[in-house]
Amino acid sequence: MEGSGDADWRLALWTLFSVLLPVLITAWCSFQRSRRQLLMRDILRKSKHDWHYTDLFGQPSYCSVCAQHILRGAFCGCCGLRVCERCLKKADQRFLCKEVMARGAAGSMPHRWIRGNVPLCSCCVVCKQQCGTQPKLCDYRCVWCQYTVHDECMVDCLRTEECTFGEFKDLIIPPYYLSAINQMRKEKRTNYEKVVPYCRKHWMPVMVLANTRSGNNMGETLLGEFKMLLNPVQVFDLSKIAPAKALQLCTWLPCNAVRVLVCGGDGTVGWVLDAIDEMKIKGQERYIPQVAILPLGTGNDLSNTLGWGAGYAGEVPVEQILRNVMEADGIKLDRWKVQVTNKGYYNLRKPKVFTMNNYFSIGPDALMALNFHAHREKTPSLFSSRIINKAVYFFYGTKDCLVQECKDLNKKVELELDGERIELPNLEGIIVLNIGYWGGGCRLWEGMGDEPYPLARHDDGLLEVVGVHGSFHCAQIQVKLANPVRLGQAHTVRLILKSSKMPMQVDGEPWAQGPCTVTITHKTHALMLYHSGEQTDDDDASSLSE
Repeated sequence: MEGSGDADWRLALWTLFSVLLPVLITAWCSFQRSRRQLLMRDILRKSKHDWHYTDLFGQPSYCSVCAQHILRGAFCGCCGLRVCERCLKKADQRFLCKEVMARGAAGSMPHRWIRGNVPLCSCCVVCKQQCGTQPKLCDYRCVWCQYTVHDECMVDCLRTEECTFGEFKDLIIPPYYLSAINQMRKEKRTNYEKVVPYCRKHWMPVMVLANTRSGNNMGETLLGEFKMLLNPVQVFDLSKIAPAKALQLCTWLPCNAVRVLVCGGDGTVGWVLDAIDEMKIKGQERYIPQVAILPLGTGNDLSNTLGWGAGYAGEVPVEQILRNVMEADGIKLDRWKVQVTNKGYYNLRKPKVFTMNNYFSIGPDALMALNFHAHREKTPSLFSSRIINKAVYFFYGTKDCLVQECKDLNKKVELELDGERIELPNLEGIIVLNIGYWGGGCRLWEGMGDEPYPLARHDDGLLEVVGVHGSFHCAQIQVKLANPVRLGQAHTVRLILKSSKMPMQVDGEPWAQGPCTVTITHKTHALMLYHSGEQTDDDDASSLSE
């Protein structure tokens, strides 16, 4: 009996030990992890590097300090350094990041070489053979011109050689330029044309404004890739800095030479164009930049109209995007003032005023946008994918086909084009277009393309006005099975909502509106960039038919 009692105690102790040991190990690991994260957070906060932590590097990587192969650790989004957790503090003290502003000889600066982790398929500038092929920390890359050199090809003359800034020298703002301009501003001198590369003929510095919250959440990745290729001062995160503040950099740069690449949806582009209008009001018209678009939103109709495509998902390298920006042609885009005045004898509210780049609508497509917007406000985390966003639009469009909430619109509204009253047929929606594309890639004004009509342009001071019979009619137009009801073209559009409450939208921003008068008049022009190399399916089909 006594032996069995001892055995029971031993069993109980071993059971307790086997239960407590994993708990203690987990608690210890959790404590160490939280302590390590606090230390890392402190380093990241104080560092001049743009450190980001990752649990798994996307390609074979080696620590720039201890040269060991690493699966996880930190990397700098500006200079490309990669280090393990243990070496992060040493790397932060030992290596300088890209300098945004630096004093140097007028118009020149040496290469800034970083050893190891060179891009795949890069070639040595000396022997023209592939770099980075050995499974170890090897070879060098210049953080400015992106040239790569083998360890054995690196000679003293390359270490002190002047950096040319490589393929994108015409887009990069050199650190020594900003230092010189800053000094001139302190001395209240404005003869910037004497500073290199201000005087260079083909210099067209680019600014990148990215909305990290747009569409498919690619903005964060793109920010890092653009910072690697350009001066980090040229790249802005619009979730942290407003466009109006970012665009003040234009006043440091040559007049009428700056190009802005907006990474986001059509709403982000409108936000940036509004900030550019503010520059005109401040008397900074000579610093107005030209605007290119990298479409990260859901619809991207303005981007599609200007040749930048219907959506970006990482299929084009960032280097090619910068080449496209360099080669793009300047054009004008009409911008319109939309004034909504509520009806009523005792209405003392100021009219709502919007700026329109794409389109205004009342009816089923505005209702879909309103339902989508309300759903996204409740659960924003669900709407991080372009496919999910379009699926939700499809759901609400299908629902409206059955419910028909906007029927008999023609009895509730009056429409005037350039002061002339238009007799409306039986409609559920009216859409006023400034650009060629609508509804995520549909050429609404053209329809099936089987009828003669005046061509729609985005720079002619004219609006195209069409009607739709409902959500199902919209779907038919999108797949080229039906034509819209073309109501006409006009310089001024006036729409009177006589009764009831109806959904309206301007450029995807929807609201429910009671009786009112909507007046659309020309406001200004925006300077945009047109990329002729991008073709949509519609363009391909039309070119084949010719």
